[in-house]
Amino acid sequence: MSTAAPEVRKATRREWVGLAVLALACLLYVMDLTVLHLAVPAITEDLKPTSTQLLWIIDVYGFMVAGALVTMGTLGDRIGRRRLLLWGAAAFGLVSLLAAFSTSAEMLIVSRALLGIAGATVAPSTLSLIFHMFQDPKERTTAVGIWIGAFSAGSAVGPVLGGLVLQAFWWGSVFLLALPVMGALLVLGPKVLPEYRDPNAGRLDPISAGMSVVALLAAVYGLKQIAQDGVTAVSVLAILVGVAVGALWVRRQRRREDPMIDVGLFRIRTFNSALAVNFLAIFVMVGYFLFIFQYLQLVAGMSALVAGLWSLPSAVGFVISSQLAPKLLSGVRPAYVVAGGLAISAVGLVILTQVEVATGLVSLVLASVVISIGMGPVFGLTTEMIVGSAPEEKAGAASGISETAAELGGALGIAALGSIGVSLYRGGIADGLPAGVPADAAHQATDTLGGAISAASRLPAELGAELVAVAQRAFVSGLVWTSAVAAVIAAVIAVVAAVALRGAGTPSPNAADATDEDVDDTAPELEEPAASRTH
Repeated sequence: MSTAAPEVRKATRREWVGLAVLALACLLYVMDLTVLHLAVPAITEDLKPTSTQLLWIIDVYGFMVAGALVTMGTLGDRIGRRRLLLWGAAAFGLVSLLAAFSTSAEMLIVSRALLGIAGATVAPSTLSLIFHMFQDPKERTTAVGIWIGAFSAGSAVGPVLGGLVLQAFWWGSVFLLALPVMGALLVLGPKVLPEYRDPNAGRLDPISAGMSVVALLAAVYGLKQIAQDGVTAVSVLAILVGVAVGALWVRRQRRREDPMIDVGLFRIRTFNSALAVNFLAIFVMVGYFLFIFQYLQLVAGMSALVAGLWSLPSAVGFVISSQLAPKLLSGVRPAYVVAGGLAISAVGLVILTQVEVATGLVSLVLASVVISIGMGPVFGLTTEMIVGSAPEEKAGAASGISETAAELGGALGIAALGSIGVSLYRGGIADGLPAGVPADAAHQATDTLGGAISAASRLPAELGAELVAVAQRAFVSGLVWTSAVAAVIAAVIAVVAAVALRGAGTPSPNAADATDEDVDDTAPELEEPAASRTH
């Protein structure tokens, strides 16, 4: 009596339509992270926030997403991933209206925080649903590639679509872009998405949920403050608080009978290795990307819309390369695909070191395309390994861990690589500051490139032009050296990936590489969509 290979079913049209709906939700999730930057000047003029309030308006969404991801992933395992996603979509739409019609900076900050909590339901819910909907390994790899591509498309569409909308409407219109997508998700979701939950899930632990949010918010806040202001007592204290609360949270999970996250996941070698590679790849990707839009707008002199259009080639390269992973997997081990992608990205970062003030546009766009082509398969394959190596009923929690690591990797990339760039920029300004620049203008110029350009506009034409030239050279120097550091890191990660992931094949639907103690033999609870139950 054989029990091998039970029923690796092929996806039907319903699953592929469901994937399209999930991809739209992911695209919107990322758009909301990027589109607000274009609306900052109009928000500043209308709501007149302080500099601190403006910082919170921009950052609180990402903070809340990072803090709530693990909680939402685990909550989805308990109440049902489709149900959580639909609740989150409804909340996202309602709060988007609140944000669009905010009448004060405080109201907008609160709205953005609530949007972050609602947005945190998207990534873990969509990814864990994909792992349940697509049982065939090749189809699953394709689906994860499309999922990754949707995130990349959102980062490209956000600046372009936001720029177009802002040319015709007020700043709040950027938040209304969410309504059609969330409406479609609410209508189509119950028809094309299956329900899935962990039948053995215990009660949600509010204390653990609160501790996870506090730990992650404190750590991410500290990292972002370091990137902005350098190492300060506040930033160090925030990170220490985050680490301490995080350690207490881990201790609490180990002692509970029904932990928020099964820490046994971290005993799975593939899970740990893929999580580390994914974390470091995002560290590099986000860290270098911090400089791209600043170069396009403040060095090349482009408008936000034109700069967004110039970012499209790299986004297209990312989407295409992420879809090539299934073809590459037919003859190449995933570890070598990941390592090769990171090596290609390292080459792109080396190209970025050739950028100059006057003639850097071609090198910058080419470098961005090469980096994106290399990174496309990396994120898809490592994400699939992370979630696929976990028992199926723990996919929501594994997805939450994966997305949380991504948020932390991005924050650390900005903090570390951003700090290198800022340090080199300030050193360049200090060494080349033109004689005759007033002290207040010099202080403003030393802070940021944008500050230097603003200060130069109040100086005599010749002196202002000289200050801008010095600031742009200093910024490009910071970009070049930061790219060199990132290239070295990417090359090292490529070697690590080739070795650490060498034993990992394509993740199986049943997480066959998990340890015995991590796999639950209990059959999961499935609920088919209403449409299928009527046939």
